[in-house]
Amino acid sequence: MTATTFDIKSIIRPNILALKPYRCARDDYSTGVLLDANENAYGPALNPSSEAAVSSSGLDINRYPDPHQHDLKNLIAKFRNIQGGPENFFLGVGSDEVIDMLFRVFCVPGKDAVLITPPTYGMYSVSAQINDVQVHKANLTLDGQFQLNVEEIERQVAAHPNIKIIFLCSPGNPTGSALSHDSMKRVLTMPNYKGIVAVDEAYVDFIDAGKEGSTATWVKDYPNLVVMQTMSKSFGLAGVRLGIAITSPETAFYMNATKAPYNIASTTSRVAQEALQPKGLEILHNHIAIMVQERERLLEAFKSISGLGRVLGTNDSNFVLVEILDKEGKPSNDRALKIYTDMASRQGLVVRFRGTEIGCEGCLRITVGTPEENDVVIRRLTEQLSS
Repeated sequence: MTATTFDIKSIIRPNILALKPYRCARDDYSTGVLLDANENAYGPALNPSSEAAVSSSGLDINRYPDPHQHDLKNLIAKFRNIQGGPENFFLGVGSDEVIDMLFRVFCVPGKDAVLITPPTYGMYSVSAQINDVQVHKANLTLDGQFQLNVEEIERQVAAHPNIKIIFLCSPGNPTGSALSHDSMKRVLTMPNYKGIVAVDEAYVDFIDAGKEGSTATWVKDYPNLVVMQTMSKSFGLAGVRLGIAITSPETAFYMNATKAPYNIASTTSRVAQEALQPKGLEILHNHIAIMVQERERLLEAFKSISGLGRVLGTNDSNFVLVEILDKEGKPSNDRALKIYTDMASRQGLVVRFRGTEIGCEGCLRITVGTPEENDVVIRRLTEQLSS
């Protein structure tokens, strides 16, 4: 796949191609006496000494936020080693807005389809239903490693030429498996596929050093690639809701043309920019190192807990996916669901039951917490499985 063989305009919805993006005076002028946007020039209706007022000090939250977020995009580009700049980015209210935007730009409701690779993140299917888009499936390998079945993806694409987006989650949720780069490149270069490949890298920062990492730098070589990232996981900023799409300038243009004018809040932008400063990045890397160390401690502890089965996936995320066994040593949804419910309702420990996902029978997904929280996990599982 090269820039000369892929025409993004051929797969964008005709109404999006014809769209005249909303423009405001603030697109051209952002300083001076600002009387263009019908804002309240007297300031926010907040007690000046309140926590909300103090935390938003200096942000002029009575004004609409920057519609372009070039400063924030430049910081992300530097952090992710993207050779372009702001033109390679779309920012959304969490990755969920990024996902929804892909549907809105590329998929004609009631006509087009997407492909997912179960077990995978549930919002792809939810967004498809909301947007009236068909969903086709090519399951991951169900051997506990959860890798792409490229041949099945090729079959699905051949059988359903209306597929416009292929969603690949790497590392996967709930699998925790990073997909091999070779398999993703095979999908990106399938000769009969003319759509977008969206690689969801929400957990990419938890992949061990030395393994294959992010695909974000590939966007310069693959014009059909959209890499989705988030600041919710490794950065610990789930509450500010910032999702990121890294892609070709042309794809980013149409995504930005379709979005609401001021979708990224001033508070979100300020917090995200602070996290991307040297001190914030130092804290980020320190937290990642601790979480990876704690992940390994959980994996080691699980080996000695009778009643636990395999830890599935390749463990490249900030969670582990582990089987709960019945008395005969087989993965058991009944027992896993009972333990999940008991720990949450009676013991105050909330994990996630994932047993209904294909290839995940009897599985609990357990986030890597603090050392103290992980001690609780080990203790509660030991107690539950000994009864």
